[in-house]
Amino acid sequence: MQYILMLYVNEGAWPKMTKAEQEQGVAAYMAYAEALTKAGVLKGSNRLQPSSAATTVRLANGKSQVLDGPYAETKEQLGGYFMIDVADLDAALSWAARCPAAGHGVVEVRPIWGMQA
Repeated sequence: MQYILMLYVNEGAWPKMTKAEQEQGVAAYMAYAEALTKAGVLKGSNRLQPSSAATTVRLANGKSQVLDGPYAETKEQLGGYFMIDVADLDAALSWAARCPAAGHGVVEVRPIWGMQA
C-alpha cells in the first residue's frame, strides 16, 4: 500500500542554523532516503520551496480566488514528502518514526487512494 510521509517543519529555523548544523541535517535526510531506497520502498520524494512561494486557489461563489501564500498560517509548514510503498500502516509508521523530521517537526502519514488510469 502506498503512503505519503508529509514533513512539517519550522522553515524559519533553517537560516538560523550554523553551516555545520545544516550539513548534518542534509546528511541525515540523505541517509534516510538511502535507507528507504535500499529497502525498496521509496517511490518518490521532494523538498518544497518555502511557504512564502505558495499560491492558493479556491472557488468562492463560482469565481476563482488566487491568494498569495499557503492555505493556513501555522507554526510548522509542509516542507517536503516521501512516497513509500509498504505492507501496511504499521510499516509506514515505523518509517515515519525514523525520518529526521520527526525529531524537529512532525511527519504526517496518509494513505494514497489508488487511481484507475
